[in-house]
Amino acid sequence: MLLPARTEVARQLRRYRAWERVMLASPADRAVRATFEDSGYTLCVLMGKRCAREAADAAERYLRSTLAAYLQEPDARPRPAVRPPAVAR
Repeated sequence: MLLPARTEVARQLRRYRAWERVMLASPADRAVRATFEDSGYTLCVLMGKRCAREAADAAERYLRSTLAAYLQEPDARPRPAVRPPAVAR
């Protein structure tokens, strides 16, 4: 599994948090919102998550843990406990 450089994760997380604060201060500004969404998308791609909030959480966990500990963490996505029954054709 390839993981991004910690410095890049830290930089993108700072950028995302900064634009989040700006967006919350002026939610009607379309340019600010677009830049905030772009920063969230970048963080999603970097961390392999579908949601910017999940990506930010994953980035924070990645930055505060060791590489081995991060790789051993269970995935945050819920998994079904029981497999659905197969449909007979």
